Amino acid sequence: MTPSKKMLTAIAVCTPLLMACADQAVNAYEPAGQAESAPATSVATPIETTHTVDAALEPGTAAGDAPRPSREPDVIYVPTPEPVVDAMLNLAGVKEGDVLYDLGSGDGRIPIAAARRFGVRAVGIDINPVRVREANAHAEAAGVTDLVTFKEADLFEEDIREATVVTLYLLQSLNVKLRPKLLAELRPGTRIVSHAFDMADQWEPEETRQVDGTRIFMWTVPER
Repeated sequence: MTPSKKMLTAIAVCTPLLMACADQAVNAYEPAGQAESAPATSVATPIETTHTVDAALEPGTAAGDAPRPSREPDVIYVPTPEPVVDAMLNLAGVKEGDVLYDLGSGDGRIPIAAARRFGVRAVGIDINPVRVREANAHAEAAGVTDLVTFKEADLFEEDIREATVVTLYLLQSLNVKLRPKLLAELRPGTRIVSHAFDMADQWEPEETRQVDGTRIFMWTVPER
């Protein structure tokens, strides 16, 4: 069957979008490389750029032999660019005494940046053991293992009550699904910052900023 003109047009339009997503996504069972950084476009306070290091699999371990998560991750892992990491921490107003939880922590760059910049304790939660191992290697290289902990766990089931700052890079549907847990477990005044995705019409963000070609959103847990 000969492809129709409409079909060819659709393929021509969709292909670049799919390729762009593939360029940013990281194989779930292989170590991630360092994402490229670009200057932030709009941030209220000056950004101090942070850096991460590459972590390799343990010697003698092939990517195909890497441990599998207890269930398939909810999202494909795409690293948050460093300028966006810094902008998220700035928007959350991270300060001494905070405890930051990153839900879906990937290679650990957000908790590590929080510990390095502000000296706060940070916890990363990710269901993928490869990402957790990679994050621990990054934390060791950054010298912040005394402040940062990474847990292989389901972010929908893990206890997050001690957090005063929560960071997210999930999907809008997952943010909405997570919202009842955030409101039930987190103390009033806890700040929540999300990269790229809001909470639809379920929770209006207090502030939205444009940075590095994307948006970040912030909410504060209200008084009960």
